[in-house]
Parts: sequence; structure tokens; C-alpha cells
Amino acid sequence: MDRCIYGCSAVSFFLFFLLLTASALPQTLEPVHHNITGSGGQINSNSVLVALLDSRYTELAELVEKALLLQTLEDAVGRHNITIFAPRNEALERDLDPDFKRFLLQPGNLKSLQTLLLSHIIPTRVGSTQWPEESTGRVKHVTLGHDQVLHLSKTKGNGKRLVNSAVITRPDDLTRPDGLIHGIERLLIPRSVQEDFNRRRNLRSISAVLPEGAPEIDPRTNRLKKSTAASVAVPAGSPPVLPIQSAMAPGPSLAPAPAPGPGGPRHHFNGEAQVKDFIHTLLHYGGYNEMADILVNLTSLATEMGRLVSEGYVLTVLAPNDEAMAKLTTDQLSEPGAPEQIMYYHIIPEYQTEESMYNSVRRFGKVKYETLRFPHKVAAKEADGSVKFGSGDRSAYLFDPDIYTDGRISVQGIDGVLFPEEEEETVKKPSSSVKKVVPTRRGKLLEVACRMLGAIGKESYISKC
Repeated sequence: MDRCIYGCSAVSFFLFFLLLTASALPQTLEPVHHNITGSGGQINSNSVLVALLDSRYTELAELVEKALLLQTLEDAVGRHNITIFAPRNEALERDLDPDFKRFLLQPGNLKSLQTLLLSHIIPTRVGSTQWPEESTGRVKHVTLGHDQVLHLSKTKGNGKRLVNSAVITRPDDLTRPDGLIHGIERLLIPRSVQEDFNRRRNLRSISAVLPEGAPEIDPRTNRLKKSTAASVAVPAGSPPVLPIQSAMAPGPSLAPAPAPGPGGPRHHFNGEAQVKDFIHTLLHYGGYNEMADILVNLTSLATEMGRLVSEGYVLTVLAPNDEAMAKLTTDQLSEPGAPEQIMYYHIIPEYQTEESMYNSVRRFGKVKYETLRFPHKVAAKEADGSVKFGSGDRSAYLFDPDIYTDGRISVQGIDGVLFPEEEEETVKKPSSSVKKVVPTRRGKLLEVACRMLGAIGKESYISKC
């Protein structure tokens, strides 16, 4: 009896041990994900991101840093393996269109640059041995850009590996536990980025067209034109009919009423989107947060600028940096309408770039630009190889050129806040009446007599001599 009890207990213990081993076996066979982040969220030296930054693909690594994508890629690597298709440096230095590269590096096109770079990365590990065969056809992979996909395939005959239409020149060039890098012959440009570049280059979407139904006004008389003249079609690209002072909303110092809005079924300009774009650019650029805060929160200038751009006007904003804005006193901003008046003086109703302004001051010496603070003008001249606005202590230099340029709005960073020159008051002093003593004039006869007495030394005889 005792033997059966002990034997049965040993068998039951052995069966229980087998059950525990079987339940633990699937967990041990699961694939192990390599965690490349350290305890403090730092990327390990064996990460594919570190390999990218230290590799031969320096141009791509520089674009990743400028696009502010390092944190996004760190998060992606922390969740799963990634595969990066890296174009060679020559493809980005010499083979890429210079205008397209300039477009990508502009602060206002940060989203396009991010979309382009994320379309070169897929959130899975695809090595050269896992490439689809010729008979399989193209295999689609979703990229980190979500809306973009890549097609992997092999060419028939030579068996070259392709990503979209670009040839893989260095398969498995850099392999790390959390991902790998394939070298490709050229840059992969998504269609959305190419279309955005074409719109910005040709400016077709914001070409100046007179809104349908808007009355035509003679700028010389500021009155409506006759019906015969109004029937003449205005060609595309014509400037707005009204001067910009008449199109502005009435304020403390602006008498004219706002211009009639577009009466047609569609707006030809999207001024609100452009103003929002350049304000986002100021925030991403850094150092101009105070300017953006005044435009959006303290005043309604952002809305007014969007309406002006929607009606076909162009603007150049001289944006003081945060260091300059910090020097403004409370008294300068506390008066009613003071922030608006300060900002109006920094907006020029022309489209000017750093190159055009510098060429103007180089050629003409001193140039005065109209401002929205009518009738005050801001003076510009050449100084120290740059453009200097204002004069004396109230001057400012062109500090950050071409922060934002899209053909309708130009933003130029300056290192000071500008103020219009104060009008000198001429004080007329009352003229004091002073009596002027006129000496008596001697007659000719007395003069001859005095001369004769002087010849003989007797001139003292006459007191008048």
C-alpha cells in the first residue's frame, strides 16, 4: 500500500513537471526582439541609426537631422526592425536638381522633406535573401510615411534587385540587430512631394486673377470705372486694382473702408493657408516666437494678412527676433493699438527677397519702402555687406534672410524693432523788437571842411568832425 502511494506520487510529480515544461516551451521559442534603447532612452552604439549617421551616406544623414526625424526613427526602432534604402552621396550632391534641393531645405517645406525621407524606410526587416523572385512579381511594403508604399522586385534576366525603379547598388551594406541599410542608386521622390515642388516653382495655384464679380476701380480716382471699361477682361497675373491701403480693414488710423471681397463662386488665393504656413515656419525656425505670438494672439494681423493675400496682394514681413522684441518696454505696448502699429511698420506691400533688397541698396544707395503704416516709410541702405533698415539707435540689420518665400509672402529676419522717424515740431519763437541806433550821416560840405582842417591840424575846432 505504501509502495503504491509513493510510486503514484512520483509518477504524478513527473507528469506535473512535463506539463510545466510544455507550457513554458512556446514562450522560449518566441523570437527575441533586440532592444536597442538603453535605460535612459539612449540609442546604443550598435543601432542602425548610429550606423547611418557614421556611414558613407552622409548626405542622407544630414537631411535626416535637418528634417528633425531622429526622435521619430528612435521610436520606430524601439518598436520593430527597420530597413533603410539610402541613396549614394553623388545622387544627392550632383545628380539632384539644385532647385529641388533648395526647395527641400527651405524651412517652410519641412513636411515635404519629412515625407520624402520617411518614404525610404519600411518598418520591417527585408534582407537581400528575402527579396521577391522574378516569378513572384512586385511585393508592396508600406513605409513609415504611411501614405507612401515601396515596391520590391527583381529584373528579368540579370536579376538585379529593384526598389520602385531604383537599382540596389549595395545590398545589405550595413547590418545591425535592429535593422539594415541597402544602398540605392538615386533618391526616391514621392508623387506628393513632386507635385508640391511643381506648384511652388510655377506658382500656378496662386496666380493673380481678379475675383469674379468684384467691381473694377480706377486707382487714380478711387472710383468705379464706367461699364464699358469694366467689361474689358483682366488678364491672369494682373496686380490687384485697389491700392493696399484701401484694401486694409479700417483701424484707429485707417479711414478707407475694406475692399469688396471676391464675389465669384471660388477664391483664387488661399491666403489663410499661406499665412498659417509662414507662422509655422517662424516657430520651426526658432528665435521668432514673440513675433508669431503677436500676429496670432495679441492682434488679428494674421487674419488680416490672410485676407489681403487672398485678394491678390503680396507682402514682405520684416520680423524682429525674440532678442529684439524683449527690448520693447511696457509703455510701448500698453497703448491701445500699439502692437498693431508696430507690426504695420514692419510689413512692406511688395514682394522682396534678400537678393532684391541688397541689389537695390547697392545700386541706389538708400531706398525707402512703403509700409502698411501709411504714410510712414522704412529706409534701407547697405552697411557691412548687408541691408540696414532705419537710422541711428532705431536701426536693424537683415539678420536671417529668406526665412519664408513662396511668391506671395516673404519673411526676412531682422535684429531690431523699427520705429518711424518722429516728425520734428518746428517751434516759432516770437521775434523781439530791438531798436537799432542809426548813426547820423555827415553832409558833404561838413566832410570837406573837416578834411581841410585835418590837413592843417585844426580839426578839433568843429565838434562834429
